[in-house]
Amino acid sequence: MKTKKEKVVTKSRGISAGIVILLCFIIAVSFFTFICGDPANFVDNNPKGHPLNGNVFGTLFKGGYVIPLVLTLLFTVLTLSVERFFALRRSRGKKDLVKFVASVKLKLESNDMDGARQLCDAQKGAVANILRSGLLRYEDVEKISLNNDEKAAIIQKEIEEATALELPSLEQNLPIIATISTLGTLFGLLGTVLGMIRSFAALANEGAPDSMALSTGISEALMNTAMGIATGALAIIFYNVYSQQVQNITNAVDEIGFAVGQTYTKKHLGK
Repeated sequence: MKTKKEKVVTKSRGISAGIVILLCFIIAVSFFTFICGDPANFVDNNPKGHPLNGNVFGTLFKGGYVIPLVLTLLFTVLTLSVERFFALRRSRGKKDLVKFVASVKLKLESNDMDGARQLCDAQKGAVANILRSGLLRYEDVEKISLNNDEKAAIIQKEIEEATALELPSLEQNLPIIATISTLGTLFGLLGTVLGMIRSFAALANEGAPDSMALSTGISEALMNTAMGIATGALAIIFYNVYSQQVQNITNAVDEIGFAVGQTYTKKHLGK
């Protein structure tokens, strides 16, 4: 039987979402305070006044204190998306995954276990790790006294266990991105409501409305709306893209697992 030292599937861990969120919050607050709030972005160098015409940073500063929270979510989405890009790229392995699966199936159909294992060593990644684990178990069951159905079940169970070890690392941080797709929009809506409250408060003044407070409230509402929608949209796009990639990897594992089982069945047919 295979020992723990021979276990080839390792669970790779990506960066912690909690640390990313904390760092993104610090960056967002610093960006909002020192860059967006720079007096040079405003008329008469007064951050309480109007931003310079066409000045994006000054306009963003007028979005109010909900903006750093939305920026935190935006930076978090971008950071985790980059992390998932490289993590899933490693999981797919060095060569094209479809070609790898096709090559392995050819080796299995010709009963070339050594060739299939060499392909796994060259490919690396999650799919190759899972297949290599199944191939090792394939060799182990030949040495134990069980009927063929029981041996095939052991091989399939090994592949399922290896998949269960790899799958969490593939899906890591995706739930955070999915959550931000909703939170981004909600925080943007919160900033919009606060901005509209400020605008209506300016209109409620006796006599002439406070034009400065009115324009600030409208800016706050519109900037929060725009940032919230942009953050939510990016999160949805990245989540769907990476979820599809995880599904493609899972499909490749299922296809190879079926091929291993078929190979064993054909080899021992009638025995």
